[in-house]
Amino acid sequence: MPRKKEGWKAKNWYNVIAPEMFGHVSVGETPADEPEKLIGRVMETTLGDLINDWSKQNTKMLFEIYDIGGDGAHTMFIGHKMAHDYMRSLVKRRTSKIDANILATTQNGYKVRVKPSCFTVRRARHPQIKTIRQMMHDIVTSRAKKLDFAAFIQEIVLGKIASDIYKEAKEIYPLRRVEIGKTEVVYRPNEVVVQATE
Repeated sequence: MPRKKEGWKAKNWYNVIAPEMFGHVSVGETPADEPEKLIGRVMETTLGDLINDWSKQNTKMLFEIYDIGGDGAHTMFIGHKMAHDYMRSLVKRRTSKIDANILATTQNGYKVRVKPSCFTVRRARHPQIKTIRQMMHDIVTSRAKKLDFAAFIQEIVLGKIASDIYKEAKEIYPLRRVEIGKTEVVYRPNEVVVQATE
């Protein structure tokens, strides 16, 4: 009677595939002894690896496996975060870091928590901080209303929305940098689950 395989020898490796908004590229491989155990597993990669742009290595992308097809494990985007060391390096003495925590709803009904940060040249006063924080809220929520989920996330991770915030907020107070430090998908409509076989 053959011996039962144990540990790593019993596991198969599955190719993990990014969602359509990132071109269905491979984000790596992950092991499992049963394919069903992959459902719900979160995979992390960098935006730089996804789009072959090494300047984007500070952007960490989070994908959750939701389906196993013949060609691998299919994922959905659940959020992103900027590397902690990078965000910390942007904080300087005698300057201000202006944070916002925004719940935005996209044109097709996704709800995304977005956390942008503005880094000023000098220390800002409270009225300026309040105005810039409101401006961040207005820009993020208005863009979300005009875009579907895929386009909205692309504008965030590729820097378009941070650039829009920078252009407007620097008229209020001089800025060094704007980054979207984190996003988290908090609600997705039922109709968004696409079968991996399509």
